[in-house]
This record gives sequence, C-alpha cells and structure tokens, in this order.
Amino acid sequence: MLWLLNIIIKVTRLNGKCFHINALYIDTVESLPDTTITFTNNKKIVVLEKEEEMVEAIIQFYRTVNILGFRNDVEEGT
Repeated sequence: MLWLLNIIIKVTRLNGKCFHINALYIDTVESLPDTTITFTNNKKIVVLEKEEEMVEAIIQFYRTVNILGFRNDVEEGT
C-alpha cells in the first residue's frame, strides 16, 4: 500500500487529531486566518498547518507523481 502515500497529505485538525487527505481533490488552500482547504466537491476543512506548508506538500505530491512536469530531479527556477 505504499503507492497510497503518494496521493495523501497528513494534516491536523484544530483539536490536534491527525488525518490524511487526498491531494487529488484539493481545489484551494486559504488562510482565513486559519488554513482552510476546499475540495473539488466544495467540502471545507480547517487545519493547523500553515498555508505555505500545505502548498509545499501539494508541490511535493505533484513532484512524486510527476504531474504538470514537476520533477524531483530538477531544481526550481531552472
């Protein structure tokens, strides 16, 4: 089941409980001021992680599965 780890991102609810979300279904990540993740089905969750952390996790996911040409072996800005 290691392949599953490529599409999920670990996040923390405001009450401290951790869970995983499917990166394929993330539509937007906003700071309102708490970080709010909106999914493609319009469901929203609020998490402790900062917006920048979520963006980095999403980019890492894209690199892992090579979506949109993001690759692990190429530096950013080159």
